[in-house]
Amino acid sequence: MATIVTPGTVVGTADKNSPGKGTAEENGNLIALLTGVVSEIDGVISVNTYNEMLRVQVGDTVIGEVVKLNEKSGEIRIISVEGKPNRSVMADQEYAQFHVTKITDRFLHNTADGLRRRDIVRAKVLEAGNVIRIDMREDDDCGVLWALCPPCGDTFEAELNGDWNVVCRTCGNKSFRALADDFGGEAGKAAMNGAGKRWSGEAEALFAKGSAGRATFIAEDIREDGREREYFRFEGEGGQGGRGRREKAAPGCRLFIGGLSRDAEEDEVRDMFKKHGKVTDFALMRDDDGNLRGFGFITFASKDMADAAIAALDGQKIKGRRIGVRDADAPREDKKKRAPRPQGARLYVGNLPFKATEDDLSALFKDHCDTVHVQWATDRSGRKKAFAFVTIQPESKGEEVVSKLNGSDFMGRNIKVDVSKPQNRDNKGKSGGKPGGKSARELRALAEEEEDAKKKKRRPRKE
Repeated sequence: MATIVTPGTVVGTADKNSPGKGTAEENGNLIALLTGVVSEIDGVISVNTYNEMLRVQVGDTVIGEVVKLNEKSGEIRIISVEGKPNRSVMADQEYAQFHVTKITDRFLHNTADGLRRRDIVRAKVLEAGNVIRIDMREDDDCGVLWALCPPCGDTFEAELNGDWNVVCRTCGNKSFRALADDFGGEAGKAAMNGAGKRWSGEAEALFAKGSAGRATFIAEDIREDGREREYFRFEGEGGQGGRGRREKAAPGCRLFIGGLSRDAEEDEVRDMFKKHGKVTDFALMRDDDGNLRGFGFITFASKDMADAAIAALDGQKIKGRRIGVRDADAPREDKKKRAPRPQGARLYVGNLPFKATEDDLSALFKDHCDTVHVQWATDRSGRKKAFAFVTIQPESKGEEVVSKLNGSDFMGRNIKVDVSKPQNRDNKGKSGGKPGGKSARELRALAEEEEDAKKKKRRPRKE
């Protein structure tokens, strides 16, 4: 008896077979997209089924249920394709995504201002590749076909009242939906969307409340029996107005991560730490433009896990930068001291190509000395500058290495190599023309003392 497979089952490998009908290649494996029986003909693996499924194409009109709403995007589960047999769609095309600007011809602050979960919508397919993308804005026939009232769970009816175009006859709730022209089975409802109009002060006041103003539950989803509701929260998410605030971690469990590159990826950083224990919270700080600020916080389930992460990852490199990991709640005096500067001849290397790495630069110098330590200069965001400092041993070879490598070609650029000059020299009068190697602050203090001495008059001696 042939074995029946379901969507997601691995039915072969890409190095030995090719994907056929009802299969797709994923990470070197052939994955079943249908429920059926596997067959192989001339190296092509297919899944044969008696229940043929539809494949969505660009230009199709689909009917779906809104299942996810983010601030500026959302997702529907495709129920059917208009004009095609009433069959389920392929497993890899069950969901379609949309942007807030593709809902209606009117500015929406948030996707929840024009749609809600469990709404039934009609949409046009714009893309049918790895991700199905849909549009409800360009055609009056597209939009919401049926919707529930969130407070009471009854069905909305179309009725224009200022900015609001739907009303619940049970509880009197009024709201706005991006209506399809045949919402509720009647024609002409798309005109109630107010295309191009600005929102009134009443509507703007509601939108200004933020997510809290939109977070109403459909009554049928929650049993109103007095039990406390539990809200799901993703790792790293906070709340508004004090709600959803993170619980305070036990001492020693919360770590600070510093020195991160601007190009660091959250998944990569998280995976490095997850190897050392259970992570209960994780967040990398970002600026207003969404760029990483170079630091973040991670919380482990126990102090032993956090200590293991510090021991293993403090000083490790991510995207070419060494990160610092420490107890986020430790007093300032417990912070690690700056690592001592490596011993040897310190050389300045300029005009470096940005495509080069520290390993590339180290390999260039290793042919001329015994040991090499590279310190590549970066800006505050972690991006590499065009120069670095290289410390070599033995120190006596410094001038020799400079003479050999200064002006030489390195990955298409003529680099500049010179002995790095210290900022302050020992009492030789050569620190930028400043006597004794004193700093500008010391010299200013001495000048002020001399000036005060000139102003003082010597008191006459008593005879």
